Amino acid sequence: MEDEPAIQELLAFNVNLCGFKAMQALDVTSAMAQINRALPDLVLLDWMLPDTTGVEFARRLRADQRTRNIPLSC
Repeated sequence: MEDEPAIQELLAFNVNLCGFKAMQALDVTSAMAQINRALPDLVLLDWMLPDTTGVEFARRLRADQRTRNIPLSC
């Protein structure tokens, strides 16, 4: 998750080049909506987000039984 659109597009482009499907979110609310629809294989996480910190979002993911084993990269 990245809140800067240009950086988000660059990351998604490279993820797609590696054969994965990138799901993009600008904030925690939209990221959680996507995660609730389908669990990702990996979450790329920005430390500084508009509605919470990346660290707090990581804690939220780790506290949930459904998402606690998703690999995180910051």
